[in-house]
Amino acid sequence: MIESNSQAATAAETFPALDALRLRGADMCQILHWLASARVSAQTLTQTHLDAIAQQNATLNAYVALDPSALEQARASDARRAQGRFGRLDGVPVAIKDNIDVAGLPTGCGLPGTHAPAARDAHVVERLRRAGAVMLGKAQVPEGAFGAGSDNPHTGAAHNPFRHGYQAGGSSSGCAVAVAAGLATVAIGSDSLGSIRIPASYCGLSALKPTHGEISTRGMVPGARRLDAVGLIARSVADLGVLLHVLGGHDPHDPRSRRRRVDLALPDWEPGKLRVGLLGDLDAFGVEPGVKRAFERALMALTHELGHRREVGFGDFPLARARRSAFFLIEAEMLVMHAATLADASRPLTPTLRAWLDYARNKSAGDYVAADRLLDGAVVVARKLFEEIDVLVTPTTPQTAYPLEATLADNAGDFTCFANLAGLPAVTIPMGMTLDGLPTGMQFVGPPGSDLRLLELAEVCAAALDAAPGYPIGAA
Repeated sequence: MIESNSQAATAAETFPALDALRLRGADMCQILHWLASARVSAQTLTQTHLDAIAQQNATLNAYVALDPSALEQARASDARRAQGRFGRLDGVPVAIKDNIDVAGLPTGCGLPGTHAPAARDAHVVERLRRAGAVMLGKAQVPEGAFGAGSDNPHTGAAHNPFRHGYQAGGSSSGCAVAVAAGLATVAIGSDSLGSIRIPASYCGLSALKPTHGEISTRGMVPGARRLDAVGLIARSVADLGVLLHVLGGHDPHDPRSRRRRVDLALPDWEPGKLRVGLLGDLDAFGVEPGVKRAFERALMALTHELGHRREVGFGDFPLARARRSAFFLIEAEMLVMHAATLADASRPLTPTLRAWLDYARNKSAGDYVAADRLLDGAVVVARKLFEEIDVLVTPTTPQTAYPLEATLADNAGDFTCFANLAGLPAVTIPMGMTLDGLPTGMQFVGPPGSDLRLLELAEVCAAALDAAPGYPIGAA
């Protein structure tokens, strides 16, 4: 129900003013309530975030560009509320990953050189604007928006708010840092093999990779189109559900957008009666002892919510080889998408990225077809798996965040990649801290179309675990 101006004014007089840390640490649903009851204006909320960015971005490096119209967007939001006509997300400050077009801002994708401003918004940004959200700016990514790390030789490293000098995960690095540190309420990124869930796990956040094609990727620089999904990152699972409802749906201009024959499956799972699949020996996946202990503690705490458990696997499907094949598809697509940058000797890429691209350049069309067909096997494996279980539950990552100067973890995406290979929805939530004070994540993966069911289950489990840290992380 929309309150009248007089009701809102009364509410504003009744409650004390909200300080900056509360505004920056609240989840989106709470922010929307405060906006609706006039406890805060969109302009004040946006200015609070811009002030925090001015104070902290030099240290955290969450943003590579700010939208100069952010305050103007906020004032327009306040005007709409005053007139009683406003959108579902009116006044919410959002960070956008720097591989997604925002009209008037460059889409750098973590590559060197100067980039022209985007001529128009990506589809997901159009949806956000129609809902009234405020675009704060573009969030940092690793070079080419490729990889699970948060360092970038051209734009600098995004630092984990829990521990400066540590990885924030990738490739939606800046998105996770911004939301965890209270420099945005929510963020929109992308996920091709875990790019939204890995940073969420490292930074103590919740995130959703939806069913493939559920949210249009038009206007997003592709990784590999059969793997890509728009990813959502927030401080609560409830926020992810709101964002999915606002941003999901068919886009006729996106050839991979999903036209639903039926709506998303209703959130009608009954916790305690679910058939839960758990992977076997976690040590074989290289899971760190601290993450393994946190996962075991979380499973013990969720005895009712995840009651009927059985050990499952991927059969003889070569998951590691499939992940390498997926990287090959991404590398091949990058050769096409970034041809101009690759040809410009004045904008050199790092030897590491060039080596990855050369790997694809030296392969044949037949190699590409073989890789693509191997990934088809993941779809078949997923169909068989979800005949036996309702949900697959894993640690989100085998490790916690680690120092930026350390070698990148090869297995960071081992648990997240399967959802992309098979087009499945996946949710991650905080599941607790390790003894050395770093967050860990628990992942829920379901069959295509089970997004709402996964979100409901994740919200129930998040409430039972009560493991979300106090936001904003690292604030004085």
